[in-house]
Amino acid sequence: MTLFLVGLIIFFGLHFLPMASGLKASVVARLGATPYKIGYSILSIVGLVLMIHGYGAVRMGDNPVLYTPPEWTRHLTMLLMVPVFILLIAAYVQGRIKARFRHPMLVAVKIWALAHLLVRGDLASVMLFGSFLVWAVVDRISLKRRADGEPSVALHLPAERKMADVFIILAGLAIYGWFVWQGHALVIGVPLS
Repeated sequence: MTLFLVGLIIFFGLHFLPMASGLKASVVARLGATPYKIGYSILSIVGLVLMIHGYGAVRMGDNPVLYTPPEWTRHLTMLLMVPVFILLIAAYVQGRIKARFRHPMLVAVKIWALAHLLVRGDLASVMLFGSFLVWAVVDRISLKRRADGEPSVALHLPAERKMADVFIILAGLAIYGWFVWQGHALVIGVPLS
């Protein structure tokens, strides 16, 4: 459990840093932009690796069940995961979906975390997915209050960008299909059957 908790603290401690008023700016001023980005990236990866390994260890050990989800929530989770992949791609491709959701990555994380809380009632899963859900909600609220938090995304796209949303949706559906078929087992190590 210690490894898991340390990973959660490092990862989310870093990800809450930009929300602290002026703290990120003072750290960047002290270290410089490039060293800050390098340090932030390295520590985030360390936190993520500790969190993943710790989560796996806790799941296999003493991991009390807090609630037992009904069987039908598996189907709801599968349905909720469809827009997650589309929104993840939309976060990196300029289109109407990105303009509509403003922060599609945060929306994707919220849906992903909630969907997994619907099917995983053990302590480790509630801590993991609950942490991501809380972070995404707090970050979205924080972005509304920060001056640079609302990107200006044009709703009137140039002609060459009109098909961007079609690409985003098709790519998201393809990745979702692959993930259901075998990706979850390959990437996460847990089959969906």
